[in-house]
Order: sequence, then C-alpha cells, then structure tokens
Amino acid sequence: MEDEPVEFPISDELDLHTFRPKEVKELLPDYFELCREKGIYRVRVIHGKGTGALRELVHGQLRKSELVEQFELGDQTSGGWGATIVWLKK
Repeated sequence: MEDEPVEFPISDELDLHTFRPKEVKELLPDYFELCREKGIYRVRVIHGKGTGALRELVHGQLRKSELVEQFELGDQTSGGWGATIVWLKK
C-alpha cells in the first residue's frame, strides 16, 4: 500500500522532524520549487542537532541542487547548528 501524499503549507520554514531521512532527498527540491513559485527565496530548514547525520544529508543535497544559491548554518536567533538557512536562485 502506497503512502498518501501529505499536504502542508509552503512557507519560509521547513521542519524535517516529521519526515524520514529517506524522504529528504526528494522533499527538498520539490519544496524549494514550490517556494520559488510563491516568491520565497530564503528558507530555514530545521534538521535538528542530534548526531549531525541529517544535517550532513541536507547539506549534501544542497551542494548538489541547482536551485540553491548558497546556504549556511543558522545563527543564535535562527536555530544555531540545528537549522540551515538556504538562499534559492531567483
């Protein structure tokens, strides 16, 4: 039985805590495309601090993405190393 797609609002923040790591590779480019369609070019991706495995997975996908202009870890006001700020190409 295939999982039904889950709908959620597209905003400048994507919290990955509700997704399985194997879903992230497909989720990120799809989400970024939807953000660009809505005129959102800066997205905070929340991956959590944990062991760093999810952060590394996210950063690996960001490095490969043609949609991403640049990215950096959050600062003290945006989640520190538990979040990554992503700037999308216009």
